[in-house]
Amino acid sequence: MTPSILIIYTGGTIGMQLHHATGALAPLNFDQIETEMPELRKFNLRIDTHSFNPPIDSSEVQPSFWVRLARLIYTRYDRYDGFVVLHGTDTMSYTASAISFMLGNLAKPVVFTGSQLPVGLLRTDGKENLISAIEIAAATTNGRPCVPEVAILFNNQLYRANRTTKYNAEHFRAFRSANYPPLAEIGVHIKYNTPFIRQPDNRNAPLRLYDTPDTNTAILKLFPGVGRRVVEGLLHVEGLRAVVLETYGSGNAPTIGWFIDALREAIGRGLIILNVSQCHAGTVEMEHYETGVLLKKIGVVSGYDSTTEAAVAKLSVLLGQSTDNATIVAALNTSLCGEISTETG
Repeated sequence: MTPSILIIYTGGTIGMQLHHATGALAPLNFDQIETEMPELRKFNLRIDTHSFNPPIDSSEVQPSFWVRLARLIYTRYDRYDGFVVLHGTDTMSYTASAISFMLGNLAKPVVFTGSQLPVGLLRTDGKENLISAIEIAAATTNGRPCVPEVAILFNNQLYRANRTTKYNAEHFRAFRSANYPPLAEIGVHIKYNTPFIRQPDNRNAPLRLYDTPDTNTAILKLFPGVGRRVVEGLLHVEGLRAVVLETYGSGNAPTIGWFIDALREAIGRGLIILNVSQCHAGTVEMEHYETGVLLKKIGVVSGYDSTTEAAVAKLSVLLGQSTDNATIVAALNTSLCGEISTETG
């Protein structure tokens, strides 16, 4: 049977082409993708497309968009061997992280990609990214998908989606995965780093959809001089359920009395505070330094080596599933789909 791939165009730079008569950029007709990119005919694949109408600029992405995309993959899951999602780069790490948590028991590739230049321009990176993404989404070994997880492909690197951050707005290497190695590297051949690719616990388990994300989360980034009124004001936002606290280094924060008291009081009211580092590489270690020990003592939860994007997405999905903080914290301490390297056990 010919393998089948669904390309989902949600929006973004990759879906633009140059209109030769006017010189203006216009959206690409993905229903005619093989006409626009005849290279795709060389694949022995059935390639179908689905385009969001209108396309969504990635800066406009909201959790309701995550739901729409997750439901689309869920409803088409049994019809395709893999999925390629074309998405704007600005919020790709947020969306791809969210999809990794929203699709439970995933056993097929969902490869996100995009481009820094429109696919219709001469020097575009879009064609190479799209071709490689399709090849990886269709790749199998011993009859099983080579990469049965949500990933981001960009500039000849395939990363676990929930380990990525957009790093550069101008270079073709737009994304980094500081705390986890690439799942694959694309050169003359595609080299799969098999030991680092996550395999499903049960390939026969049905796909599960978690499509009720809760958006009552905020990010508090620490900096020297962060004001008391700012901190206390954020922690008292009506309806707020969780805060991603971006700390220094390996999870350190000021020990000044009002700051610790504000966190302690918020946790006492039922707010979940998740500690992630502002550093791109490294992990939160709240047992090693006095400031981290104090945060742990008052009930701040370690985010280990999670990215901020993954932390926000994970909290959003977990908060949508449960109102019990103990259940949510237990899940935060667990690697649900490879988003953290350290577990409490």
